[in-house]
Amino acid sequence: MKRIRILATLVIANMLMATPTSRASLNLLRRSPHPKKPTNAHKYYFSSSSSSHFRPSTFRKSYSCPIWSSSFSFCLPPPRSTTSTSFHPFSSFPPSMSSAVAAAVDSAETLSSNPLLQDFDFPPFDSVDASHVRPGIRALLKHLEVELEELEKSVEPSWPKLVEPLEKIVDRLTVVWGMVNHLKAVKDTPELRAAIEDVQPEKVKFQLRLGQSKPIYNAFKAIRDSPDWSSLSEARQRLVEAQIKEAVLIGIALDDGKREEFNKIEQELEKLSHKFSENVLDATKKFEKLITDKKEIEGLPPSALGLFAQAAVSKGHENATAENGPWIITLDAPSYLPAMQHAKNRALREELYRAYLTRASSGDLDNTAIIDQILKLRLEKAKLLGYNNYAEVSMSMKMATVEKAAELLEKLRSASWDAAVLDMEDLKSFAKNQSAAESDSLTHWDTTFWSERLRESKYDINEEELRPYFSLPKVMDGLFSLANTLFGIDIEPADGVAPVWNSDVRFYRVKDSSGNPIAYFYFDPYSRPSEKRGGAWMDEVVSRSRVMAQKGSSVRLPVAHMVCNQTPPVGDKPSLMTFREVETVFHEFGHALQHMLTKEDEGLVAGIRNIEWDAVELPSQFMENWCYHRDTLMSIAKHYQTGETLPEEVYKKLLAARTFRAGSFSLRQLKFATVDLELHTKYVPGGPESIYDVDQRVSVKTQVIPPLPEDRFLCSFSHIFAGGYAAGYYSYKWAEVLSADAFSAFEDAGLDDIKAVKETGQRFRNTILALGGGKAPLKVFVEFRGREPSPEPLLRHNGLLAATA
Repeated sequence: MKRIRILATLVIANMLMATPTSRASLNLLRRSPHPKKPTNAHKYYFSSSSSSHFRPSTFRKSYSCPIWSSSFSFCLPPPRSTTSTSFHPFSSFPPSMSSAVAAAVDSAETLSSNPLLQDFDFPPFDSVDASHVRPGIRALLKHLEVELEELEKSVEPSWPKLVEPLEKIVDRLTVVWGMVNHLKAVKDTPELRAAIEDVQPEKVKFQLRLGQSKPIYNAFKAIRDSPDWSSLSEARQRLVEAQIKEAVLIGIALDDGKREEFNKIEQELEKLSHKFSENVLDATKKFEKLITDKKEIEGLPPSALGLFAQAAVSKGHENATAENGPWIITLDAPSYLPAMQHAKNRALREELYRAYLTRASSGDLDNTAIIDQILKLRLEKAKLLGYNNYAEVSMSMKMATVEKAAELLEKLRSASWDAAVLDMEDLKSFAKNQSAAESDSLTHWDTTFWSERLRESKYDINEEELRPYFSLPKVMDGLFSLANTLFGIDIEPADGVAPVWNSDVRFYRVKDSSGNPIAYFYFDPYSRPSEKRGGAWMDEVVSRSRVMAQKGSSVRLPVAHMVCNQTPPVGDKPSLMTFREVETVFHEFGHALQHMLTKEDEGLVAGIRNIEWDAVELPSQFMENWCYHRDTLMSIAKHYQTGETLPEEVYKKLLAARTFRAGSFSLRQLKFATVDLELHTKYVPGGPESIYDVDQRVSVKTQVIPPLPEDRFLCSFSHIFAGGYAAGYYSYKWAEVLSADAFSAFEDAGLDDIKAVKETGQRFRNTILALGGGKAPLKVFVEFRGREPSPEPLLRHNGLLAATA
């Protein structure tokens, strides 16, 4: 999510989500988003015993220095002697720093051994633990406070005296806090939570101090007002304008009393956001459905039973097997979704649905009061800044306005409603023809089950029967081959070069056509419900930057991580993916490409930084389209045992099924986006309507089946209450218009014309992927497409064009 501007740069993490970064300065600091046969450079290398688990045969081990995540080279032996591993995101602290700060920090270990404060090639994800967070972050903040004071004393309205030293301050906090926050998302522990909670107010205090610096703000305004303004590059002008605007949004123009109130609100919002996320994770982990009678799980495929048995083994049922159980079903997506799709036991489906729908809505984990307080504080913040509501604050840094966003949502809703009604009628008719007892009363826990049966009947496609054709190694092999065709890059395994936080995590090197490294990325594919939050996201580890380049190099190379929660390997089988999981990997890789293939050297507007939020999903959704491209799909869909390619007739059925229930799926996203806007525009905290009243009111026009009175999905709506999509969920639909139109450029060129595809791919790389936040996204789109975007390709791809005619 998973984004940035100066202070906004510190926050990109965990926001580019599929299913899912406010670039505001404060947000950045929070860090809380054709195919040919692959060459050897694209292939994975596995030992015979580990290939089915998609794991490298060797990993760099941790050494005695403490760290919590997995890659700081300070704690490791020197990197292998290749030109691509000598990588230093930031240089050492001054020699005087440790001795000056150590006396002020109460820590059991010396700061000199704290991995958060060391030089590194790549973050030491395998060495950091909770004990390093308090002393490390406090020492870092103390040091950065000194640097900030020195900058304020010496600042001048010039790049060397303002932007460059500011970027160094922002970058150091971004990298270190980002590492800590990332570990919380993928390797959560009570100790880590407590440590982050302790230092978070101090981190936010520094963010606000930096974002509200009058000397820095005045220097940026002086640059904008200088006679040399017109001679600055467009990227530098965008950077300056963004910093001035963000400073205003972070309260710099408020008087002292109001600024103090504003800062208290920001502190409390940060705290509430973290608590919301923790409650969702804990509520998801808390639910377990133990089943011992095989009759209760009739209809479930072997892959699901194997996963349920594996969960039972992990909970102490040592003799659990897929055939005989016992089985444990959880609310984690790879467990929950197969049960809702295939369990004939309607009572079981109802129990699971109600549990999922009411996560984090009762007891100690109830998020209701947290949501109310978040919305109240956001409205207070907006009023302090002179806006009518929080949505106006959010839109001030986006392409859209509140009115334009609402207009798009209503147009798409109108185009989707009749199709969604017809979807439900088809479902009821089909269930009745199957003599289903519930055919006259289909409700929420029935639609997924009967939709899967109808899809199987209509298109003769069984998603479970497709899984063997989508093994993770083959999917990644085909994805990297596609990237080579479209963008002229090679991706090769680099396991062992960088430490990782889990043995399933892979590490890759990206090379240009000349064989030179241009980027790196981590990939964490599997669900781990005991320690890893749900969803899928991409985030930056470090950005491309001229300022942060080390001696002997002209630029620091970008590093990203991609995180998914797909079905893990079961037994000796590799991860066999659903088609939706394939689409999710393509989606997150699109985000990663925009971060890694940027050619912008100004670090504060490079890659995904400073891109308006409602444009940031363009490359991710664009990549999803290639899952339906014949040559791409056939390069991916190889049976994991026989190597057989997916039969041609099955591909045609898969393509035909692309628009299956498109109206219903569109309405679902529109419901989320609309309730988000309603809560951040019209809802009055403490007023006559509750948050659940708003949800019910919106559902009248966005759900064919009315929601249950006890529906509490808002309590787990992390995108808007713990992510970066507050008053911004519409961005998925906004960017979907852009992405569909961008893909239509390839359709216009001819998807079977490899030369035209490559040429169009290079144009896409040189514009959408290369220019980052250095140019307004509408200008970038026009530069690629030759015109402004049209919604026609999106409606055509979704089979909804006739509905709007």
